[in-house]
Amino acid sequence: MLKEAEKGSISIAFVREALQGVGRRNVAPEPLLRAAGIPPGLLQSPDARVTPESFGALWLAIARALDDEFFGLDSRRMKVGSYAVMCRLALGCETLHEAASRICEFLNIVLDDTLVALVIDGADARIVLSDSHKGDGDEACRIYAHETLFVIIHGLLCWLSGRRIGISQARFSYGRPPWSREYELIFCSDLAFDDAQTTFIFAAAYLQARVVQNRRSLQEFLSGAPGNFLLKYRNQNSLSARIRRQLRNARAERWPSCERVARELGIGASTLHRKLEQEGTSFRLIRDDLRRDLAIKYLTQSSLNIGDIAATLGFADRSAFHRAFKCWTGVRPGTYRESLIAPDL
Repeated sequence: MLKEAEKGSISIAFVREALQGVGRRNVAPEPLLRAAGIPPGLLQSPDARVTPESFGALWLAIARALDDEFFGLDSRRMKVGSYAVMCRLALGCETLHEAASRICEFLNIVLDDTLVALVIDGADARIVLSDSHKGDGDEACRIYAHETLFVIIHGLLCWLSGRRIGISQARFSYGRPPWSREYELIFCSDLAFDDAQTTFIFAAAYLQARVVQNRRSLQEFLSGAPGNFLLKYRNQNSLSARIRRQLRNARAERWPSCERVARELGIGASTLHRKLEQEGTSFRLIRDDLRRDLAIKYLTQSSLNIGDIAATLGFADRSAFHRAFKCWTGVRPGTYRESLIAPDL
């Protein structure tokens, strides 16, 4: 399971995307959201975030409600249990190359609208997603289908090999979505949009790795899926991820300055600023994002009152925390917590 210090949060944009198939199947989304611990009113707040546990629970709730582990994104249902079968098929392989090929073959059997291919091009390997044009042409549905397929394939390959497979480039066959900043965390920093196909590029050497999992570890993996791989295999080696972990190891009111963090990392402050800018973030944004994620965690997973949460996060007073949380999510912290059990937000 992902170490507590490395957990983040997930944009509400992905929650809205996950619910697209629910709407097309005429299933009410509110009970699914509440069962996952997500206030329905957050769907109207563009900057809202949810915990990975809540998003994983929503995935499972949608899959059960639709009997579709691809969440209504394809013309054909991927019936509940399909993912477990795919995992067992991959588990019988010796190398990651064989496993990746078998995963692609399986997905091309159970899905109609998106074709999946593994392509070896010299030192590079590519997972290529292309549209069969059998579907309804819904662009939003196609975007989430491609995002979801990546998470499913990448998470499974990483688990099978027991290591993170670094993605060097990601190309998408659609325009840049408003939540594209999230892509740098999920995929990599080298992104391009409006390409001919959606392609994820990584070193072909990864495919020589042995499959290290077994039937016993598979049971543990399936019992925790999908929450155990939604964030686990993000790029944890980036500078921003290293700084985030460093801050998580200290109490918020004692977080070190940017200059001190730079010294502890063995680089100059100007170099730190430049590298973070290249990653599309800043020291201030990392601190704010971490406070936001911790606030969501405490509000949804603890009995701490709001004043104690504010103090724990290093806010001068409760009102400062209220202002910051509303800026992050669009709602006040008390509203966020209460809406989990209220009939309507």
